[in-house]
Order: sequence, then C-alpha cells, then structure tokens
Amino acid sequence: MKGSPIRLKQKLSPKAAAAKAARDLAMAKTPARRLKKKQNQAIGQRSDSDLHHTGSGIKRVSIKNNRGNFGKGTKKEG
Repeated sequence: MKGSPIRLKQKLSPKAAAAKAARDLAMAKTPARRLKKKQNQAIGQRSDSDLHHTGSGIKRVSIKNNRGNFGKGTKKEG
C-alpha cells in the first residue's frame, strides 16, 4: 500500500461518495474555513509543527504533541 495509513479510503457507494464530496467541498468553502486557509498560507507551514486556530489567534504546535493529544494519548479520544 502506498501513502500514509492514516488516509485510508472509505468504502462508499458511488452515490454516497458523491454526496460526501459535495459536503466536504461545501465545508471547505465556508467563510470561517477560507479565513483559516488564508492565515495558514500567510504564515507558512513547517514540517515540524501544525497550526491551531484558537479564539485568541493562531498557535504553532509540535506534531508530537498534536498527534499524541498533548500527552493524554489517543485511545480514549472521541
């Protein structure tokens, strides 16, 4: 299997896949999401961290902390 195991393709019927694609596109084009994309592009992404948009601004978080749920682990994450 090529690529990251995180991005496994969902097994959806063609009708369900088309509906999901339409929902995903509509969500990506909301004003709030477009603003976050604009901010991310202005700041620039680095390979060692992710950007978190909080109510008070943008915070750069290490990938280790982000993927590990900030030390709480991911088993009970919902």
